[in-house]
Amino acid sequence: MKKLMLYIILFLLSAEADLYSQKIVHKDNYTFQVQKEVGDLNNDKQDDKIMVEMDVDDETRPLRLQIFLSQPDKKLKLVVSSTKIIESQYPVDKKGEHNGNPIPAFFIEDGNLKMLTDINNRKSSYEFRLKQNNFELIKISRVIWDGKETTSETEIDLIKGTKSEYDRDFSPHKKNIKNTQLKQIKALPKIQDLRFSDLEKL
Repeated sequence: MKKLMLYIILFLLSAEADLYSQKIVHKDNYTFQVQKEVGDLNNDKQDDKIMVEMDVDDETRPLRLQIFLSQPDKKLKLVVSSTKIIESQYPVDKKGEHNGNPIPAFFIEDGNLKMLTDINNRKSSYEFRLKQNNFELIKISRVIWDGKETTSETEIDLIKGTKSEYDRDFSPHKKNIKNTQLKQIKALPKIQDLRFSDLEKL
């Protein structure tokens, strides 16, 4: 009888633990792969990986950026996961309408991570460097076309604290150049802390 009671108690404890473990498991709904990019980000001559995935079960179609870095054992480790850096395809404030912009593209170039966006016909490039497993925003380049023959371009260097604005037509020469010294930045913005709306304000 004592053994039976002991078995019943153990069974109930096991069932409760199993139920608790089921409650804390979160289903990964980001099942649709939008982009996959491989290249060396941490300068160890091993491929790292960038993934952009969409949650197709959510009617707003949110997107997630994940960055995996190679480790000494040649396995990949997740170091960044952000659902803030890319705007949902059908934002709540648009009431079912598409946001009107293409999904940003990510590239690895010269060991740095680049994010390319096209927001309201303004094309921007955001460059991030890897430092202590953080991707810090270091440069921004923007260009917008006036629909005729002139583009307005902006180059921001967050390390030097400089901003250069100029126009360019079909000639290679810059026109109406305006150089600005930015306020000193104490800490460079990290990719996991940035929202898509933050980028457009920079």
